[in-house]
Amino acid sequence: MGPPTVSGKDPNFLCADILPDKNQIVELKALLLKQQDALIELEQTGAEAAAVVELDQTRVGRLSRMDALQGQAMSQARERRREIQLHKIAAALKRIERDDFGYCAECGEEIAFKRLEFDPAATLCIDCANDKS
Repeated sequence: MGPPTVSGKDPNFLCADILPDKNQIVELKALLLKQQDALIELEQTGAEAAAVVELDQTRVGRLSRMDALQGQAMSQARERRREIQLHKIAAALKRIERDDFGYCAECGEEIAFKRLEFDPAATLCIDCANDKS
């Protein structure tokens, strides 16, 4: 009898290479917590850039105000992306706690460890992610 296989995959592709083991999950959890801390730290530094822009043209020139508005818009967009990433990280940490981490939300197959190593908050296997794009 040959090595265990994943349904529909190459028989030479071992299951052990796909789903992370407990030590790898501990590593991924530490990575998620590190990313979460870094994003929370960025929140404090980015608050000033997202502040309300002064509309008084007697104090600030028109071009300076336009530049400040553009900076504010970019900061707000960055803040939205940061919030989305924080939600993804929180969801991944919950999946780890529920012992449901490493499975594709779309097809239920295992997500390759290499993919999770690259993005521990990933919810889709590479095939489902490719189908969505």
